[in-house]
Amino acid sequence: MRWTIKPIPEKQEIQKLSDELKVNTLVAQLLLQRGISSYKEAKRFFRPQLTDLHNPFLMKDMDVAVSRIEQAITSHENILVYGDYDVDGTTAVALVSSYLLQEYPNVATYIPDRYGEGYGVSLKGIDFADDNDFSLIIALDCGVKAVAQVEYAKQKGIDFIICDHHRPGESLPAAVAVLDPKREDCNYPYDELCGCGVGFKLVQALASNKGQTIENLIPYLDLVATAIGADIVPITGENRVLAFFGMQVINSNPRIGFQAIINQVKKKELTITDVVFIIAPRINAAGRMEHGQHAVNLLTETDLQQAERFAAGIEKYNFDRRSLDQEITQQALSQIRTNKEEERFTSVVYQENWHKGVIGIVASRLTETYYRPTLVFTKSGDKLAASARSVKGFDVYNALQDCAECIEQFGGHKYAAGLTLLEEQFGTFKARFEKVVAETIDPQLLTPEITIDAKIELNQITPKLMRILKQFAPFGPGNMTPVFMAENVQDTGYGKGVGEGGKHLKLSVTQKGSKPMGAIGFNLGDSIGRIKKKNRFDIVFHLDENEWQGQVNLQLKLKDLK
Repeated sequence: MRWTIKPIPEKQEIQKLSDELKVNTLVAQLLLQRGISSYKEAKRFFRPQLTDLHNPFLMKDMDVAVSRIEQAITSHENILVYGDYDVDGTTAVALVSSYLLQEYPNVATYIPDRYGEGYGVSLKGIDFADDNDFSLIIALDCGVKAVAQVEYAKQKGIDFIICDHHRPGESLPAAVAVLDPKREDCNYPYDELCGCGVGFKLVQALASNKGQTIENLIPYLDLVATAIGADIVPITGENRVLAFFGMQVINSNPRIGFQAIINQVKKKELTITDVVFIIAPRINAAGRMEHGQHAVNLLTETDLQQAERFAAGIEKYNFDRRSLDQEITQQALSQIRTNKEEERFTSVVYQENWHKGVIGIVASRLTETYYRPTLVFTKSGDKLAASARSVKGFDVYNALQDCAECIEQFGGHKYAAGLTLLEEQFGTFKARFEKVVAETIDPQLLTPEITIDAKIELNQITPKLMRILKQFAPFGPGNMTPVFMAENVQDTGYGKGVGEGGKHLKLSVTQKGSKPMGAIGFNLGDSIGRIKKKNRFDIVFHLDENEWQGQVNLQLKLKDLK
């Protein structure tokens, strides 16, 4: 792995902020590296306020969207809340529908079938709306590219309000309103909201017109925080405020559906990392293995016993999903090795019977193994569908744009995308994608990078430092968990491999006579030979707490060692 140390701010800057905040210079350095250079900015970072949220009417088309929904309610129209089948989409549908249903009964939800309809706004969904007398569709986490679908709906007398956060295409759909902070003509101050976040801004605008305050909307923030974590959007600016208060809701008064999941996993205090790895996969599993509507049912349920029955069903989907993704990952790795493709700049694999619901996870696993832009294809109807994943620093969405002549449809983000193409185009696309990536990627991006915040001495690590670092949370893109480097450490002699087959490394390290500190390195068990005989080595780690028999001790969570 590449070890890259972040630029260190000027000493005078560090000292100035250290004096102003009355914190040590290490904490001041970490804050400056996050763009925080004053008391006012630090206060906003450590003590987010709901008043820091922007006025939702600053978003282009928000006034039109609110007016159309209010008109629909006054006229007793049927409203269909439509969203994608992943965590961002299902949480957004749960949020907007449950808010509207508080005071207006003519609201239903629709999640497209991953296999029968695919991603985004479908003609089948519009036909469902037409057959059931819905005259307004609110599309969440999708729709900004649905030009043809919105036109089809217009012909049937159905209006659209689109709430999306993906990049628009060359032209916008002819919807009543297109709420998307990534629109070029939208001057909203923060453009990194997730789909559920855009849905929340719509609800915030509706609420303000009714004289409600932001405090009235706090119970919905558990949904927003979950979507922010699952969709891997930056946890900066407005997202940080939403995630901060959303995590408080999850840990103090979560909605019944979340409580049912938490009861199953038996975890006391959840971090946003727990949300990403415990709650989000279970919500996602519904859409992957069965249907995303199951997730919406769980997230909107108000009876705990019923929610626990829903959660048990989703737990089974999640178990099946894990088995399936492990099996397909092994088949995909075997395909890469059999075809001797290890030396390529990309991984592009295909098998027609792979389960469409897990190919995104498999693409992530292959990226972890070979660390290069990756696509996993399967058959979907009469076409091929793929999930794309990228490596840090490389924009896979732009690469797909350069292959557009081979693709039927695509959409997504810098690091994750989805696409469909005709089967006869697969070979052409695979060659073209390899050529585009080979010509545009910086070769060093094909080696995983660890970004290090600061070099420190082990004796700088104290319970007080840990207490301050915990206040940096919630962590995520734009505010990652601080990573440290310590040089010339040595094992005290207790180092050993632990876990199945000694897969993990457990040791106790000292440095220049410092007190021994416990350390754990997951998947670093094969490094045991490099630390024996009291060899000196450098480590990269973040700080963690280890609870054992009621005792909580600091430990180093190793990311790499040299």
